[in-house]
Amino acid sequence: MARKKTNKSYDIEEKLEYIGLDLDNIPEKFMEFEPLEFRIPKFYDEKQYKQYRYVPVNEIQILITPTNRSDDLKLKYKKAQPFFEYLDSESEENIENYTTFLRMLRQINVDDIEKIEQEQDNLNKKIPFKVKFEGNYLWQIYYSEHTNKYFMLVPTEDADYSTLFYLIKKQIENNPDDKIFVPVRNLSYSTKYFKKSEFEDLANYLWLFTKDWPFIYEVYNKKNEMNVIIVGETEVYENIKSPYRIKIKNEKEARQLYRLLKAMFILQTELPEYYNFRTNINRKGSIDFSHEGNIIEYETMPQWISEECKIGIPKNEVAEELIDESNQKLEKLKIIAKQQEEEYLSKEKQITTFLECKKSFFGKFKYYFKYGKKKNKEIIEEDIEEEENIPQKHKNKEFSKKENYTIEELIEIYKKYEEKENILKNILMDINALKLKNKNTKKKIENATAFIKEIDSHKKSIFEFWKYSNKDEVATLTEGETEEVNIIKKITKTFNYKDDFEEFGKTMDKVQRKALTKSETDSVFLTTTNLLDIINKVKNNEISKKDIEQNLKELKEEAEDDDILMENEDFNIFGGVLKESTKISKLANKKHRETQKNKYNILEIDKTTKPLGYKLALEQTIEKIKQSINKVVVSEDLPVYKAMENEKIIPNYFNIFNINPDEEVKQLIKLKGNKAKLYKFNLIRGINAISFTNCIFYDNQNKTLPVGQDMSSKILIDMTKMKLKLKQKQVFKVLEFEDEKDDFSNVKIKTIMLVEYDSNVKQKIAKN
Repeated sequence: MARKKTNKSYDIEEKLEYIGLDLDNIPEKFMEFEPLEFRIPKFYDEKQYKQYRYVPVNEIQILITPTNRSDDLKLKYKKAQPFFEYLDSESEENIENYTTFLRMLRQINVDDIEKIEQEQDNLNKKIPFKVKFEGNYLWQIYYSEHTNKYFMLVPTEDADYSTLFYLIKKQIENNPDDKIFVPVRNLSYSTKYFKKSEFEDLANYLWLFTKDWPFIYEVYNKKNEMNVIIVGETEVYENIKSPYRIKIKNEKEARQLYRLLKAMFILQTELPEYYNFRTNINRKGSIDFSHEGNIIEYETMPQWISEECKIGIPKNEVAEELIDESNQKLEKLKIIAKQQEEEYLSKEKQITTFLECKKSFFGKFKYYFKYGKKKNKEIIEEDIEEEENIPQKHKNKEFSKKENYTIEELIEIYKKYEEKENILKNILMDINALKLKNKNTKKKIENATAFIKEIDSHKKSIFEFWKYSNKDEVATLTEGETEEVNIIKKITKTFNYKDDFEEFGKTMDKVQRKALTKSETDSVFLTTTNLLDIINKVKNNEISKKDIEQNLKELKEEAEDDDILMENEDFNIFGGVLKESTKISKLANKKHRETQKNKYNILEIDKTTKPLGYKLALEQTIEKIKQSINKVVVSEDLPVYKAMENEKIIPNYFNIFNINPDEEVKQLIKLKGNKAKLYKFNLIRGINAISFTNCIFYDNQNKTLPVGQDMSSKILIDMTKMKLKLKQKQVFKVLEFEDEKDDFSNVKIKTIMLVEYDSNVKQKIAKN
């Protein structure tokens, strides 16, 4: 029953009256206490709840312990005493306990009890989507399996006793149907659906696929029927996450889910190069698993495994044939390499002999007659280019073909294929290396042949050869050309919001402080406010005089509501300085003494401002925004996002995108309807844009403003300077619920159409 009085007006007697407790006439149920024989588990984490139950109010015994909530359970239980020991004001040994109880009563607020009552009323109607609820940690309810009894352990050194007095109130009302929905602290998972080890497996499996640790609860309804509920978050597109909830109603569903997850886990961990299962939100708010666009379900898993095996077997056969072909090519290259090496060594020996013989009189005669009649043999190099067509004949029959296959066989097939791929890669690397070596050797042979040919051209007579060999400088032998084998393309960095945004913000803030003037940052700041719409309309001449007048009127009213609008003389005196430089503010936990910008001061709005002057100020703002965008480019490649419902992006507007995709998805969830669009632009380094860094929101007259992007993760883009190319359209789903107290019936599934564009800098057309 709600009270009109505030908490301060409740004295102890009124609180007792509200609870229904008469200290002179203690209810018999509080005077009774049945032994619990509670055995404290050896391994138990009190911060993790595994079971939620509807517990009958009248079946809970209350124990008071002179400890703190954070103390060890063993200590709390050891010092605990039955509740009636704290209600006895007559016996001397209990007077301290009685005083403690009065202190607890004095400290409690009735509003807090009513809040608990309202919360439990809601929980009796519906279980929250995430199972856990706001005040679940206050309920220290335990269960003694040995005596089949529930009890509540209340530390006297706690700060909140609302659950205790709510339970006392309910037990005094003595309604046999009253139940509370609470986590039972000391209970581990039952083995009805899963074994103890399988709960750990489930968490590991789901983490691999969702990259988020799930919460797994056994939830008992009012009929004591159990469901296993798994809640968590999963990535639905790149870094965009959505909550999910899996509800398991019976043992069959549990077996199927476990076996499906286990099968995918084995495949993805054993064969990560070939299997990477993705998660999607389905119409039930649960998650589906897919591979290469195909949904994987337990019922169709055997068929899918067989199909994958039938795809893998021909891959092995083709790989085996390619290995044979590549080995043959490698052997041919080795033969050519040996022949080339022999020829080059022969020519190198002849050239070396000439260079030695030309040093003496008899040596020249010796060389002239020794090599005078020899002819050089040429090697005819065979064509060893790779054939484009792969033979279709299958020589190797490693795997027997049948209708049904197991995961073990699938792994064996792809392990063999992986082994063959590695062998083939190594052979191809050897082929490429040998091709390069042979090419260089061939070039060396050509150079050596040309060198010898030059010598032989002067052997028409002994006198001409004598004259030639006496020259001080003779053409030198050039080496073969060098080339790179297996040239690897430059790997560009992929922007990750969580890891890279902080550094990106600091870089952009430094650039913008240096490049932009105060008036330019002031103008850009206006795009972060509710003035962006009118700025764009003025920019495109889409606004009437009446609209300008109405907007100015609303702006003045807004300023009056904010207690900012002053007379014109006040603005002339202070300008934008509305705070003393000695005032300390905080930004990202860093202190500074700077003034936050104000749209009214920037536009010089006062009570005498006219529509014409307001429009002129907006037009000047637009020009300064254009100047600002021309001065600044993004420092690296990064994706940006914009959430919209049905409308399209207008290219001629100043458009604001978000570097943080999660924020835009949250905006989509707030929009009406079950469908929405999320635009993604892949900006390349060098595109003009202004990031909403700290210098956009604050003046920096005292030079104390922290460097970074701590106020906003958004970025301003002028799309007229960009060339866009549609990359893809993709659909994914996210769960939508306004309050974590909502149960599953209030959760909606929102379908999001992602439209992704690659961008480039639009080339300027040269004017004649």
